[in-house]
Amino acid sequence: MYKLTDVTRLYQKGRNTVPAVRDVTLEIPDGDWLAVQGRTGHGKTTLLQLLGGLDHPTSGTIEMDGMDLTRMRETRITHLRATSIGFVFQTFNLVPTLTAADNVEAALIPLGMGWAERRRRTAEALDSVGLSDRTRHLPSELSGGQQQRVAIARALVKQPKVLLADEPTGNLDEDTREDIMALLEKLWREHGLTMVLVTHESVIARRALRLAVMSKGRLTVRPTSQAPAGYGPDSPGPETTQPA
Repeated sequence: MYKLTDVTRLYQKGRNTVPAVRDVTLEIPDGDWLAVQGRTGHGKTTLLQLLGGLDHPTSGTIEMDGMDLTRMRETRITHLRATSIGFVFQTFNLVPTLTAADNVEAALIPLGMGWAERRRRTAEALDSVGLSDRTRHLPSELSGGQQQRVAIARALVKQPKVLLADEPTGNLDEDTREDIMALLEKLWREHGLTMVLVTHESVIARRALRLAVMSKGRLTVRPTSQAPAGYGPDSPGPETTQPA
């Protein structure tokens, strides 16, 4: 479970202080799927980076399974990302000179497992995203949808608890977007993942259990029609809004 308490992230732009995230208090229970929407520049990606330990709040606390990320040494956060958090990005972020299999296997190298186990898990991950016949292809030899499938396999091969996805369908055509979202939903259910997904597309956001809307760094969270009756991290209730 994530627990964010009064989280604020400020940036300096010249003489101005810009609040990317302001006073966010939020719980994300295990197995949740939270979609985050909002206009460009209103803090969505910053929130995702804070959850992934890629950035640190100016104030407030971020706990993951009782561990305070704001007090954790960078070496421990790096280990946590390597073992427990998978990332999927809009731009795929594949190494162009590595094959699909090598891109996926690279996520396992920091874990110190042997070559045979890395290869076995890599093959399973690529098969789970429907790319068992593309393992030796370079990214330039794959379509955009196939490249994103490789990126998803790379995120999941280490068997994380959390998947953080930043506009994972943003560079894809409509049909491919549907394929990728169907795949992410299938993997979320099969692996019991906690998924936080940033998207501009309302049709995608409505597939999640809860929807968070960011506006000027503040957060409003409500269940979607996909959520079970009374679904919520604390107790049943209507839409909740961060205090102004």
